[in-house]
Amino acid sequence: MGDASSLAAMRERVVALLGNHIIEESVAFGELTVRVHRETILECVRMLHDDPDTRFISMVDVCGADYPDREERFEVVYHLLSPTKNARVRLKVITDDENPVPSITPVFPGADWFEREAYDFYGILFSGHPDLRRILTDYGFDGYPLRKDFPTTGYVEVRYDEERKRVVYEPVKLAQEFRQFDYLSPWEGTDYALPGDEKKSS
Repeated sequence: MGDASSLAAMRERVVALLGNHIIEESVAFGELTVRVHRETILECVRMLHDDPDTRFISMVDVCGADYPDREERFEVVYHLLSPTKNARVRLKVITDDENPVPSITPVFPGADWFEREAYDFYGILFSGHPDLRRILTDYGFDGYPLRKDFPTTGYVEVRYDEERKRVVYEPVKLAQEFRQFDYLSPWEGTDYALPGDEKKSS
């Protein structure tokens, strides 16, 4: 965003425009972040898009984030750009795997595939989406691979079977148990300085 005064002016306008829809707002790294109520995201996006003082007419990104310790574990993050005002805004809503977030495709048709990706990787639902189905994982994929509780190895492995002349899916088989390495363990690391590492221990 431009200088500090233009950022402050945009912040003031956005806060006035969105009003009661805002849960919290802040400025970080020269960018305005606004958390709004889930049910009002489409209305908020439309206001920011249409208002002549903001003109956030470009949708840069829509993505998900997973915080499994929270009661509502998912965040949906929207990055909007106003080319005429040289400004950016980040909108956030929180949800879970049961309550859908209104799709912003009526304002930004290009959000279609971004929302599908958030559904595919996190299981976040979007109401009013024209075609909410998986977009990057394979047919019949089990689970949501960007959730923090999804196993690192996945559930199945894919390979081409030369005898059957086709791709086959099989349960993951590990040659040894998957481990989180503890480098302080005497079996997995040293508790003394190796030659050349003397400065690290001092």
